[in-house]
Amino acid sequence: MKSRAAINVEHGKNLIVDDVNIPDPQEDQVIVKLFSSGVCHSQLHQMHNKETARPSLLGHEGFGVVSHVGSKVTHVKEGDAAIVTWVPREPVNGRWLAPPAGVTWQEEPLNGSTYTWGEDAIVWGGYVVKVDDDSPKDLSSIVGCAVLTGAGAVTHTAKVRPEESVAVFGVGGVGMSAIQMASVLGAYPIIAVDIDDSKLEFAQEFGATHTVNASEVDPVEAIIEMTNGGVDYAFDAIGLRITNEQILPVTRSGGPGAENLGGMAVMIGMPGPKMTVWPGHFMSHQRQYRGSLGATYPDKDFNMYLRLHKEGKFPLDKLVTKRYTLDEINEACDDLQNGKILGRAILEY
Repeated sequence: MKSRAAINVEHGKNLIVDDVNIPDPQEDQVIVKLFSSGVCHSQLHQMHNKETARPSLLGHEGFGVVSHVGSKVTHVKEGDAAIVTWVPREPVNGRWLAPPAGVTWQEEPLNGSTYTWGEDAIVWGGYVVKVDDDSPKDLSSIVGCAVLTGAGAVTHTAKVRPEESVAVFGVGGVGMSAIQMASVLGAYPIIAVDIDDSKLEFAQEFGATHTVNASEVDPVEAIIEMTNGGVDYAFDAIGLRITNEQILPVTRSGGPGAENLGGMAVMIGMPGPKMTVWPGHFMSHQRQYRGSLGATYPDKDFNMYLRLHKEGKFPLDKLVTKRYTLDEINEACDDLQNGKILGRAILEY
């Protein structure tokens, strides 16, 4: 079948929106007619990476309706509302990726095992999660990455509990989701850290109780003073070297003893190749450093996040602040790169 998608053809060049050919689904594949897709910063990393295999498809958070189902797929059927994501719907062991989707452009195979920057997506069935039919067509897409990444890190990686303290560095779509989930779980204080006052003000609408502008003060010193020693959990939702290095010393200290653990730093944002950390944080203070890569259980969590939205506890409508068409994908990417988007932007088809 014919469809349209954004194609990453050449490093450093704009994406091309063009017709692509989607094959009939294999036995374990699903085709979803998409209504919306989130615009995730991690896709900019792929676009700017010279090593990315091209031509390729992009996007990994979308919402739509199942249109075709492979013969061995049983968890969804034609007509079901579904979210396309990049995290397997059921737990797997090790780092596993589905094979390329099989989409072609001008008879050339396109790289990408999951994609949502297109009108239709053919993906491995494990990347398709059934959700309630009344889920919002526009907002539900961001559950597939922004929400699961930020909220999942708070819920499943850190396992934040009521009255535990949290700092979130970087308050884009993922950072806002982490802040909102921390608020739902009763954390206090919840400290938002950024260099943009408008984003910090926006973060307060999602549950941030305190803010720190890292361009005006040293955020490590400010948070330690604010919390009288450091937070229980600090999350890096940016991925810069400086924030990779700052989230550990802002956590509270531990000390000698089996249970005398310090706080936990959690890396969510895509990191660069290098960082420097003083080893004494681990040995002398028993601080912990974790990565969080899509820490969620999609089959259970996605409908929970959507239910929290319906209950007014996780306002996805506030989180989505800009909307673009597929033909405006390069404008959306430029706006994201230049910091012009509060929260999350989406494509609507």
